Amino acid sequence: MNYELIVALAIAEDIGDGDHTSLACIPHDAQGRMQLLVKQNGILAGVEAARYIFAQIDAAIEFVPLIADGTAVRVGDVAFTVQGRIIALLQAERLVLNFMQRMSGIATQTALYMQELQGLKTRVIDTRKTTPGMRVLEKMAVTMGGGGNHRMGLYDMILIKDNHIDFSGGIEPALRNVHSYLQRTGKHLPIEIEVRSLADVETVLQIGNVQRIMLDNFDIAATRKAVELIGSQYETESSGGITLQNLRQYAECGVDYISVGALTHHISSLDLSLKALTAQG
Repeated sequence: MNYELIVALAIAEDIGDGDHTSLACIPHDAQGRMQLLVKQNGILAGVEAARYIFAQIDAAIEFVPLIADGTAVRVGDVAFTVQGRIIALLQAERLVLNFMQRMSGIATQTALYMQELQGLKTRVIDTRKTTPGMRVLEKMAVTMGGGGNHRMGLYDMILIKDNHIDFSGGIEPALRNVHSYLQRTGKHLPIEIEVRSLADVETVLQIGNVQRIMLDNFDIAATRKAVELIGSQYETESSGGITLQNLRQYAECGVDYISVGALTHHISSLDLSLKALTAQG
């Protein structure tokens, strides 16, 4: 899924039958310039999304990027300038800021998590805890902050979680059902299974035929033991109860991935603004 539909919906939601304030105040063909001003230190994300939004509002707008996505920025930096019909610039202003501020907030938060993992193999990845309709852009922002993406949705990976296991009657029947389904449908999807105890880990190891084992809400000691049991047979992922404060401790247990929902669902938007550039500005 791409973000073209998201942008189209955002434009329809915001503009409706017209930006009547701008139409009333500004001559139709009046030209002007604006710049994206950074007002808070962080990681910039959404520049290319902004370019696309301006183009959808008015293809004649000239967009000049000055700072690339994924770049560390400081207060006072100018990310890009735009020039074109003033009415079109004003119509795009809030849309661009809504996308970029949230994406930059996610990228900034992700970078903080990644800094905690310097020198370790472990990588922070996101989850499906995203804003409805914004998932593709929010997951893009995670990568701009140096993190990785978990599955995009329910369609691109098999992830057998606790409820699947319980409704199936246990780990063994759940895995059996999954393998039968994939064989029957001819689909080739990676399989990850969630485990809740070291006993669950041993059960999965006996059955095999998965790609990744998720250690759900394991404490540090249990995580270390689980990684020892699994060895290099399968990828490992820690999830649940992991914060910026204990992230490195979990990573030092040797897990390949740590999934953190807070990357996308518990963030503060980065302070950015689009300001008019006048003859004096």
